[in-house]
Amino acid sequence: MRVNRVDPAKLVAVKQVIVVSLLLVMWMLVFFASAGYISLRSWIFFGASFINSAIGVGVQYKLNPQLLTIRLTVKREGSEVWDEILMRGTNLTALIAVPAIAGLDVGRYSWSTLDPWFIVVGLGFLAIAAVVLNWAMAVNPHFEPTVRIQKDRGHKVITGGPYRFVRHPGYLAAIVSIFSVPLIVGSGVAFIPVGVYTILIILRTSLEDRTLRRELDGYASYAEHVRYRLFHGVW
Repeated sequence: MRVNRVDPAKLVAVKQVIVVSLLLVMWMLVFFASAGYISLRSWIFFGASFINSAIGVGVQYKLNPQLLTIRLTVKREGSEVWDEILMRGTNLTALIAVPAIAGLDVGRYSWSTLDPWFIVVGLGFLAIAAVVLNWAMAVNPHFEPTVRIQKDRGHKVITGGPYRFVRHPGYLAAIVSIFSVPLIVGSGVAFIPVGVYTILIILRTSLEDRTLRRELDGYASYAEHVRYRLFHGVW
């Protein structure tokens, strides 16, 4: 009797899609509680984000399946404490503060209104962020959610893909992605928590870069070659 074995990587990919779906549902629930209703523009954001995320999981399943398993690990030995704190701060800002403020703005108080054509700009931002993020994850097997020197996984400097242009393309993608939210849902006031998120990401970038320079062999030399940490030509 032949037994069909389930591909473990495929199961992890399914779990990843479920996790993303639950996070997006959480975002929508916060938005609904604040706004009092689910707007068409928030549904557009939900749908576009889900499609982007599902495609991203599919890409990683094909190109870097081991990374999917690693990124689902809750506790990673050796992670920097400051990064664990900042990661939770950015997550809470993106999942709670942004939809809460956006919902209050577009639903209950109408503090600001962005014209519908901003939806197209926001979707463009979301697409660009997805391309940069998945490109970085495809070439970097060490793309874990928190900062640690991965001696257990032969941690080395990655210089290909988007790492040829900036040293932290994942954080760049996060910033571009979060800026799509106010544009798509139509809330100018939501740029306030988005700004807080951006500051936290810039702080994480600076601290991570300092850690890698100090502890990862070859990173200081790489940093001399690729000058910009986050924004090419700026910083």
